[in-house]
Amino acid sequence: MPAQDACPVSHTVAILNGPNLNLLGQREPDIYGHETLADVETSCREAGAELGLTITFDQSNSEGELVTWIQAARGKAQAIIINAGAYTHTSVAILDALNAFEGPVMEVHISNVHQREDFRHHSFISGRADGVIVGCGTQGYLLALQRVATLLG
Repeated sequence: MPAQDACPVSHTVAILNGPNLNLLGQREPDIYGHETLADVETSCREAGAELGLTITFDQSNSEGELVTWIQAARGKAQAIIINAGAYTHTSVAILDALNAFEGPVMEVHISNVHQREDFRHHSFISGRADGVIVGCGTQGYLLALQRVATLLG
Protein backbone atom coordinates (compact mmCIF):
# COMPACT_ATOMS: atom_id res chain seq x y z
CA MET A 1 0.00 0.00 0.00
CA PRO A 2 1.36 3.41 -0.92
CA ALA A 3 2.94 5.36 1.93
CA GLN A 4 1.16 8.57 0.90
CA ASP A 5 -2.14 6.98 1.95
CA ALA A 6 -0.91 6.43 5.50
CA CYS A 7 -2.46 8.53 8.25
CA PRO A 8 0.14 10.65 10.07
CA VAL A 9 -1.73 10.22 13.38
CA SER A 10 -3.07 6.86 14.49
CA HIS A 11 -6.81 6.62 13.92
CA THR A 12 -9.03 3.81 15.06
CA VAL A 13 -11.18 2.00 12.52
CA ALA A 14 -13.98 -0.29 13.69
CA ILE A 15 -14.49 -3.19 11.28
CA LEU A 16 -17.89 -4.76 11.89
CA ASN A 17 -19.18 -7.98 10.38
CA GLY A 18 -22.74 -9.23 10.38
CA PRO A 19 -24.51 -12.56 10.32
CA ASN A 20 -22.94 -15.71 8.93
CA LEU A 21 -19.56 -14.11 8.34
CA ASN A 22 -18.29 -16.27 11.20
CA LEU A 23 -18.73 -19.14 8.69
CA LEU A 24 -16.48 -17.53 6.09
CA GLY A 25 -14.34 -20.19 4.45
CA GLN A 26 -16.96 -22.88 5.14
CA ARG A 27 -20.21 -21.37 3.86
CA GLU A 28 -20.63 -21.30 0.08
CA PRO A 29 -16.91 -21.09 -0.76
CA ASP A 30 -17.81 -20.80 -4.45
CA ILE A 31 -19.31 -17.38 -3.60
CA TYR A 32 -17.29 -16.25 -0.58
CA GLY A 33 -13.97 -18.02 -1.06
CA HIS A 34 -11.89 -20.14 1.29
CA GLU A 35 -10.45 -17.47 3.58
CA THR A 36 -11.78 -17.47 7.13
CA LEU A 37 -12.86 -14.41 9.06
CA ALA A 38 -9.72 -14.87 11.19
CA ASP A 39 -7.67 -14.64 7.96
CA VAL A 40 -9.49 -11.42 7.04
CA GLU A 41 -8.87 -9.99 10.51
CA THR A 42 -5.14 -10.77 10.27
CA SER A 43 -4.91 -9.11 6.84
CA CYS A 44 -6.81 -6.06 8.08
CA ARG A 45 -4.60 -5.68 11.15
CA GLU A 46 -1.45 -5.95 9.00
CA ALA A 47 -2.75 -3.45 6.44
CA GLY A 48 -3.98 -1.15 9.20
CA ALA A 49 -0.53 -1.12 10.80
CA GLU A 50 1.05 -0.19 7.45
CA LEU A 51 -1.48 2.64 7.07
CA GLY A 52 -1.07 3.90 10.64
CA LEU A 53 -4.54 2.71 11.65
CA THR A 54 -5.58 0.91 14.81
CA ILE A 55 -8.13 -1.79 14.01
CA THR A 56 -10.95 -3.17 16.10
CA PHE A 57 -12.60 -6.20 14.52
CA ASP A 58 -15.92 -7.76 15.54
CA GLN A 59 -18.58 -10.12 14.19
CA SER A 60 -22.10 -10.76 15.38
CA ASN A 61 -25.16 -12.61 14.15
CA SER A 62 -27.28 -10.19 16.19
CA GLU A 63 -28.62 -6.97 14.68
CA GLY A 64 -28.87 -5.34 18.12
CA GLU A 65 -25.26 -6.10 18.95
CA LEU A 66 -24.13 -4.50 15.68
CA VAL A 67 -26.18 -1.40 16.53
CA THR A 68 -24.60 -1.30 19.99
CA TRP A 69 -21.09 -1.54 18.51
CA ILE A 70 -21.83 1.26 16.03
CA GLN A 71 -23.06 3.46 18.86
CA ALA A 72 -20.01 2.55 20.96
CA ALA A 73 -17.73 3.59 18.09
CA ARG A 74 -18.90 7.19 18.50
CA GLY A 75 -16.08 9.06 20.16
CA LYS A 76 -13.74 6.04 20.03
CA ALA A 77 -13.31 5.24 16.33
CA GLN A 78 -12.76 7.70 13.53
CA ALA A 79 -14.20 5.41 10.83
CA ILE A 80 -16.32 2.30 10.40
CA ILE A 81 -15.98 -0.43 7.81
CA ILE A 82 -19.08 -2.60 7.81
CA ASN A 83 -20.09 -5.80 6.10
CA ALA A 84 -23.56 -6.17 7.59
CA GLY A 85 -24.29 -9.34 5.63
CA ALA A 86 -28.02 -9.90 5.14
CA TYR A 87 -28.83 -7.00 7.50
CA THR A 88 -27.63 -4.72 4.70
CA HIS A 89 -30.91 -5.36 2.91
CA THR A 90 -33.24 -5.25 5.93
CA SER A 91 -31.97 -3.10 8.79
CA VAL A 92 -33.16 0.44 9.24
CA ALA A 93 -31.81 0.17 12.81
CA ILE A 94 -28.24 -0.26 11.53
CA LEU A 95 -28.75 2.65 9.12
CA ASP A 96 -30.03 4.86 11.95
CA ALA A 97 -27.02 3.97 14.12
CA LEU A 98 -24.63 4.72 11.23
CA ASN A 99 -26.38 8.06 10.66
CA ALA A 100 -25.46 9.01 14.25
CA PHE A 101 -21.77 8.23 13.58
CA GLU A 102 -19.82 11.28 12.46
CA GLY A 103 -16.84 9.68 10.70
CA PRO A 104 -16.46 7.96 7.35
CA VAL A 105 -18.35 4.72 6.76
CA MET A 106 -17.34 2.19 4.14
CA GLU A 107 -19.70 -0.64 3.14
CA VAL A 108 -18.08 -3.90 2.02
CA HIS A 109 -19.53 -7.01 0.40
CA ILE A 110 -17.36 -9.96 -0.54
CA SER A 111 -19.60 -11.06 -3.41
CA ASN A 112 -21.03 -8.90 -6.16
CA VAL A 113 -24.51 -8.48 -4.71
CA HIS A 114 -25.73 -7.06 -8.04
CA GLN A 115 -25.17 -10.43 -9.71
CA ARG A 116 -27.21 -12.22 -7.08
CA GLU A 117 -30.86 -12.39 -6.04
CA ASP A 118 -32.93 -9.25 -6.57
CA PHE A 119 -33.46 -8.63 -2.84
CA ARG A 120 -29.69 -8.21 -2.44
CA HIS A 121 -29.64 -5.28 -4.89
CA HIS A 122 -30.97 -2.85 -2.26
CA SER A 123 -28.82 -1.65 0.63
CA PHE A 124 -30.07 0.52 3.47
CA ILE A 125 -26.43 1.16 4.43
CA SER A 126 -25.42 2.60 1.04
CA GLY A 127 -27.45 5.74 1.75
CA ARG A 128 -25.02 6.56 4.58
CA ALA A 129 -21.81 5.03 3.25
CA ASP A 130 -19.00 7.20 1.94
CA GLY A 131 -18.06 4.32 -0.34
CA VAL A 132 -19.28 0.86 -1.28
CA ILE A 133 -17.01 -2.00 -2.33
CA VAL A 134 -18.65 -5.09 -3.80
CA GLY A 135 -17.41 -8.17 -5.59
CA CYS A 136 -13.72 -7.85 -4.75
CA GLY A 137 -13.66 -10.81 -2.40
CA THR A 138 -12.02 -10.30 0.95
CA GLN A 139 -9.65 -7.83 -0.72
CA GLY A 140 -12.58 -5.42 -0.42
CA TYR A 141 -11.73 -4.94 3.26
CA LEU A 142 -8.19 -3.87 2.36
CA LEU A 143 -9.48 -1.51 -0.31
CA ALA A 144 -11.85 -0.02 2.26
CA LEU A 145 -8.95 0.49 4.67
CA GLN A 146 -6.96 2.30 1.98
CA ARG A 147 -9.93 4.57 1.28
CA VAL A 148 -10.50 5.26 4.98
CA ALA A 149 -6.81 6.16 5.40
CA THR A 150 -7.18 8.64 2.55
CA LEU A 151 -10.37 10.12 3.99
CA LEU A 152 -8.83 10.48 7.44
CA GLY A 153 -5.39 11.57 6.21
